[in-house]
Amino acid sequence: MPKVNSLMGILSTSVLILIGCSTYSSPDWVYNFVVWDDYMYVVSDEYTENVGDMLGEVTKYSDQEAIYDENFSNHYREGTKYYEIKEVSTSEAIAIQEGDSYRIAKREGKYGLE
Repeated sequence: MPKVNSLMGILSTSVLILIGCSTYSSPDWVYNFVVWDDYMYVVSDEYTENVGDMLGEVTKYSDQEAIYDENFSNHYREGTKYYEIKEVSTSEAIAIQEGDSYRIAKREGKYGLE
């Protein structure tokens, strides 16, 4: 019986390790962001109605950690539109369309590897 108990312990531990690895297979991003004009904009909890011209849109979505050359987002799908915020420089923030609402995304810095 001791061999059976040891084998069961090893199998149980192996199963727990495999389950743990499979539930953590995609990256755990620190925050949601979009990339526009080579800059990363971190999505805030704030909204605005003061939107101006459309600036662009998400052209690449991925939940895989990597550096992408396009207007990339780790949260929004392709086609999600970016807008300027009236009286706010795009060097500070932009607005991301969410249905009929516009969420503010604040510029964090250059995106990609320098």
